Amino acid sequence: MDKQKPMKIVLIEDDVAACRDFADYASTRTDIVFVGMTNKSDKGLELVRNKLPEAVILDLELNTGAGSGYDFLEDFYKTEFSIRPIVVITTRNRNDTVHTHLHAKYDLNWIFYKLQQSYCPEMVIRHLLRFREFYHLQGSRNAAITTIETPEELKTRIISRIKAELDAFGISIRLKGRKYIEESIYLLISKGDKDSETVLQDVSKSQKNNYDNVIRAIQTAINDAWKNANDIDELLKRYTAPVRKDKGTPTPTEFIHYYTDKIRRDMF
Repeated sequence: MDKQKPMKIVLIEDDVAACRDFADYASTRTDIVFVGMTNKSDKGLELVRNKLPEAVILDLELNTGAGSGYDFLEDFYKTEFSIRPIVVITTRNRNDTVHTHLHAKYDLNWIFYKLQQSYCPEMVIRHLLRFREFYHLQGSRNAAITTIETPEELKTRIISRIKAELDAFGISIRLKGRKYIEESIYLLISKGDKDSETVLQDVSKSQKNNYDNVIRAIQTAINDAWKNANDIDELLKRYTAPVRKDKGTPTPTEFIHYYTDKIRRDMF
């Protein structure tokens, strides 16, 4: 994670007043940003997949929401993420046995008791930011003593991130264009000296397909995601580059360059 960027956080909380308190506190800082809030455990998991936050603040009970913190944790630890965020719990349950079980089973970072006199959003956020600093410090220390990432490990990490971004955008894995997009973005990231046209030519050769067919397949995949998006405003939050009115959707080269640059900035 880039410490120069605000820490992205998802809040899963059913208390409207608590959500407002967290949002109000976040508005006073420049080093954090809430990229999603929900009172539903399944929606929370969707936000984590789509927004790729550094941290999740999870209400354990969700009494007036849908599902529970337990439901989220079960599904969260069964799911593969290109970036696995820190998870902290907030709860009114003071049972030490429950807390011990949660720490042991889910390897949680912190559990905050809501009825504690000093509990407030500032306490939770400050702990997250301290942990973030510790996380980066550990990473810099370990870099000198651990084995350097192998080319294959780097490739796996990049491809995993590409897949996560395309899943979040809604590019269907059923369409041929999805495979072409993944390969094109990976080649542009790994071979920085090549332009998009050259990369697309390389993809058409490796896939043993005509260049024009590859372009059409990619455009079809983009158009399909755009057309079938449940919330076009949400889609435009993920793809923030300008889209020409006469086109209506990004072109293959625009789309590939956008995600190449986005992933490069976030990962390197």
